[in-house]
Amino acid sequence: MSDLMETVLIERTRALIPEENVEQKRMFGSTCFMVNGNMLVCASKRGLMARVGADQEAKALSKPHASPCEPAGRSMPGFIKIELQGIESDDDLQGWVDMARSYVCALPPKKAKPKKPAKARAGK
Repeated sequence: MSDLMETVLIERTRALIPEENVEQKRMFGSTCFMVNGNMLVCASKRGLMARVGADQEAKALSKPHASPCEPAGRSMPGFIKIELQGIESDDDLQGWVDMARSYVCALPPKKAKPKKPAKARAGK
């Protein structure tokens, strides 16, 4: 996938997510969308990663082009990887965003981590 196609996927995803409490952030080499500090979905050159929760995982995995998210060979329960073919239509993409929102919006908001103080320069 080209950078342009990734940008288009990010824009398509952003358009489907209501504004309230949403933050767009670079993570995992992708663009992630966070709701109340909790990851909702990540759009990347490889497709979409959706946080659907353990209770919806079996239903999510029954959909075409969906597989467990296993970066570095380690399972991430409740996270689903969707290949590009599974999000070609806006309806398919909306379905994944909605499934993730039903889980993530029920989570308590994450508290912001305090910023670490900048280290003093060596020799000063």
